[in-house]
Amino acid sequence: MWANHGVPGINAFSRGLWFDFYKKPMDTRPETSSEILAQIRKKFFASTWNQIYDFIEYVVQTFPRSFPRLEKHLNEVLDRELAGYRIISGFVVDVTNEQEVQLLEGALSDGRFSGVTAHLQRALELLADRENPDYRNSIKESVSAIESIARIVAENPKATLPDALKALERSGRLHTALKDGFMKLYAYTSDEQGIRHAMLEVPELTPADAKFFLLSCTSFVQYLKAQLSA
Repeated sequence: MWANHGVPGINAFSRGLWFDFYKKPMDTRPETSSEILAQIRKKFFASTWNQIYDFIEYVVQTFPRSFPRLEKHLNEVLDRELAGYRIISGFVVDVTNEQEVQLLEGALSDGRFSGVTAHLQRALELLADRENPDYRNSIKESVSAIESIARIVAENPKATLPDALKALERSGRLHTALKDGFMKLYAYTSDEQGIRHAMLEVPELTPADAKFFLLSCTSFVQYLKAQLSA
């Protein structure tokens, strides 16, 4: 990333690193670029596994345009070393199946439906947070992505998810079994009309729960997108 002689570019990078990532006073940053690099290396190799992934996330999210292939190269290394994580849209998540990775990457890179993508991005972010993961709200964001795209396909921006799915069923764009399945998922994650549904009674949701909903909802989002051109 940085050339050897003088390590150009590291000064600007390290200012953000010290302030945003290390949360250290700026006057603790070494003066020369070689000393800065030595300090970063020392901290990196003394880090725990989760701190290393946090650092990787920071670097990938800091250079999305300057180094557009960085995420791809790092994923190749993670795959080669049989790591249980991959980088998707700037976040390190425990998804290693290549088809699942491609599914998420395809949905998150689709710029046609910004609201849908924002919900999926937030669901991924809440799932990937290694310090304070929020699986409950990750699940809700995943379901909200379906609601957002269903409204678009049904051409009713104010419809609830059940209303949109029923409209798609009536128009022949959604099979009854699929509609019923996602109606049940919606009921599981919703507390509409004061009803206390199943997910709200689960004392401890797991990463597996949030991951299941993220992948299932992303797959269904992509299916509904395809209905727009059907």
